Amino acid sequence: MTVRILVVDDHPVVRHGLRTLLGGHAEWEIIDEAADGLEAVDKADRLKPDVVVLDITMPKMSGLEACRLIRKRAPASEILIVTQHDSPHMMREAIEAGARGYVVKSNASRDLLAAVEAVSQHLPFQALNEQSVDSA
Repeated sequence: MTVRILVVDDHPVVRHGLRTLLGGHAEWEIIDEAADGLEAVDKADRLKPDVVVLDITMPKMSGLEACRLIRKRAPASEILIVTQHDSPHMMREAIEAGARGYVVKSNASRDLLAAVEAVSQHLPFQALNEQSVDSA
């Protein structure tokens, strides 16, 4: 079964990098991209992706607010936060907002594929750098 993915980040180079990392998986399809939170909510509502890969810090609407709205409008879509925020506090906020997974961008090459695989199966995935977890 094909996993349909929406990639959301305000930086085109990051979206391209995420597409590159995810594109090698034969059973995954990048169905679209969005560059801000409002666009993410609109596209998730219309396209009903299986997984939304979502940044937190974006213009027009934060990823956390977008996450809350996507959970309401497309409840079957799982949300994976991929962010620069390497913080246990921010991870808790994302999970409380409705995200199923959380990956720090600096670890995306290591964790992204496993995270998408987990959340696409409705399983949690949370990964911070070890130093961040130790300081929590």
